[in-house]
Amino acid sequence: MLGRRRRSKPLLLLCCGMIALGFVILSRSGQQEKEQQTERRDQAAGAAGGPGSHSQSEDEHLQRAVYERPPVDVNALGELGRAVHLNLQGEEKRKEEESVSKHQINTYVSDRISLRRRLPERWNPLCKEKKYDYRNLPTTSVVIAFYNEAWSTLLRTVHSVLDTSPDILLNELIIVDDYSDREHLKKPLEDYVADLRKVRLIRARKREGLVRARLLGASVATGDVLTFLDCHCECHIGWLEPLLERIQEEETAVVCPVIDVIDWNTFEFLGNPGEPQIGGFDWRLVFTWHVIPEHERKRRQSPIDVIRSPTMAGGLFAVSKKYFEYLGTYDTGMEVWGGENLEFSFRIWQCGGSLEIHPCSHVGHVFPKQAPYSRSKALANSVRAAEVWMDEYKELYFHRNPHARLEPYGDVTERIKLREKLQCKNFKWLLENIYPDIHVPEDRPGFFGMLKNKGMVNHCFDYNPPNEHNVAGEKVILYQCHGMGQNQFFEFSSHNEIRYNARQPEACAGADTASDYLTMYICRENNWPVPENQKFIFKEDGSIYHVQTQKCLQAVPNAFSNGRPGPLLRPCTDIDHQKWVFQERK
Repeated sequence: MLGRRRRSKPLLLLCCGMIALGFVILSRSGQQEKEQQTERRDQAAGAAGGPGSHSQSEDEHLQRAVYERPPVDVNALGELGRAVHLNLQGEEKRKEEESVSKHQINTYVSDRISLRRRLPERWNPLCKEKKYDYRNLPTTSVVIAFYNEAWSTLLRTVHSVLDTSPDILLNELIIVDDYSDREHLKKPLEDYVADLRKVRLIRARKREGLVRARLLGASVATGDVLTFLDCHCECHIGWLEPLLERIQEEETAVVCPVIDVIDWNTFEFLGNPGEPQIGGFDWRLVFTWHVIPEHERKRRQSPIDVIRSPTMAGGLFAVSKKYFEYLGTYDTGMEVWGGENLEFSFRIWQCGGSLEIHPCSHVGHVFPKQAPYSRSKALANSVRAAEVWMDEYKELYFHRNPHARLEPYGDVTERIKLREKLQCKNFKWLLENIYPDIHVPEDRPGFFGMLKNKGMVNHCFDYNPPNEHNVAGEKVILYQCHGMGQNQFFEFSSHNEIRYNARQPEACAGADTASDYLTMYICRENNWPVPENQKFIFKEDGSIYHVQTQKCLQAVPNAFSNGRPGPLLRPCTDIDHQKWVFQERK
């Protein structure tokens, strides 16, 4: 199907320009590796008895990895994914803390773990029973971009790919240095990878950012499929075959592995063989994780069937190289990571593809304590995604991120032309058909924005959730209005709810049965009735009446023990401290 489609000439010319000017290659050519790959496939077919011949020895021969792992040392630090706890003191403790400060990962611990450690099996037992037609699966080029990555985490990723990927399927492993300036990533790295089969080191001539660095690798890749990984991963046995098989079945499928957590401090592998989560987003355009919805469970016939996901985390996925080019590759107006994953997810679905997670493919990922370098341009990425793909729904994003309206985001003319050329569906279609579980705010004029009190001048509703993963449970306070949206963005819905809906899942204000404070609860699901303790009436005089208690919200200066003001339920009176108004930041 893709062979009959015309590719985007401007995009191909751009990639060619990047090849000519953007990097240097410091290893064997991809064409040589591809020729050797074809020869090895022919040899494998002959050794296995030719087409139509299947046996256990054949399968073992075909699934043989590029390198065979050394024998497991069960007593070694971190082996089989065990946590490493070091009781350090003095100078050694200082070195450990310094490593965390430098990389936001405990590389002091990482350096003491084998680069080729084994992981415990963390997949559904049915995955182990799957059989693959190795001789006819598409080949892949694995692309890993890095910038100032620690030695051990980068090389453990490299060895993990080589030790778990069938030789017959892996064309090459391309590692792209995005202009790192640390000495261990210069000649020492060149010397190290020079002795590794199938590894190609490419260096950017200037800092490109994750998106363009990945494109440098993709532009020279020779495999049928591009498999992108982050530079601090560990691959579970059997991770690659399910991705390639699914793309062989459906070339327009973009397939992600299950991402298992590797603890940044102890390097414990926290893989789970149970049901994975899928990706979503909130109206800040932040990626979120969710349980598989009931309609998707019913669609699947087996626990190891692929799972459709509205969005992806972005760091780990496989895509047909032809389809990647047809879709317009990455948006090269984006640089750092952040937002590019949602843009690509929207584009996949709206332009006729599918985004899936394969339960039989597991890859461990070290999530750093925090980003180790500046991501100041991530906001521009989100704005580009909103401007190109979200149609009128982009206003929901800008209402919650008013500062984003002022963010320079570059020229998106070519991306809009790409959308028109591919005849992509609108964003409403995506919400209704791919992500029907997300609540779409109403944002009625006069009923969203900062909820300001008339009696306490310049004080607004303010809510700080317990953490990034849990939105409910804390009390609403009053704080000086800052006009930045986020924790001061609320909406009064037509169902008489006070919604804090910058995030997903959304939180709704409700009466605390033990006090007069407002506590935030997870909002009802779509089409469910509003709980009685969460019903309010916003009257024309500006008062907010709580139906269940028959009281009104009042701004109280010393509502909390720390002296902080807050909205409390009080008997209704005609005072300014019980009068409220929504103000939108223009």
